[in-house]
Amino acid sequence: MVAALAVPALLGFIAVYALSKKIDVFDALTDGARDGLHVMIKIFPALVALLTGVSMLRASGALEAFSALCAPLLSAVGIPPETVPLMLIRPLSGSGALAVGSELIGQYGPDSTVGRTAAVMLGSTETTFYVIAVYFGAVGIKKTRYAIPAALCADLAGFVAAALTVRLLFR
Repeated sequence: MVAALAVPALLGFIAVYALSKKIDVFDALTDGARDGLHVMIKIFPALVALLTGVSMLRASGALEAFSALCAPLLSAVGIPPETVPLMLIRPLSGSGALAVGSELIGQYGPDSTVGRTAAVMLGSTETTFYVIAVYFGAVGIKKTRYAIPAALCADLAGFVAAALTVRLLFR
């Protein structure tokens, strides 16, 4: 009941507050909508390229080939090799990673090591390239310097920590 009233109450509070400050609420709303559309127009090409690339990787079979190549190294570190597609997609696309994670959980089961590791990986890592494309694109930053390498290192640490955590907690 409280949650259902939270958004209307918040909008009402904002409108009353703006009126008390003598701000034209309708003009402020349309200015915000216009700014939102400008941001969407700026980030849309990057999103289209990102989603197209992910689809091409999956459809071509390159993702599965790379998974097979990396499997021995990842097994030595303790990461289930079945999670390689998730580790490759996660920095690119959240929805793609969720689809891969759902497939892994459906195939191996939610109580399996692979399913648990995939779930923890989804929750403990970020869609690095999506975030950089959206947020850096929104503010006009073209040279990301160390942001991408640092974010990818953080993703790798998240993947290793997820596998380690699952192994420690569920054995």
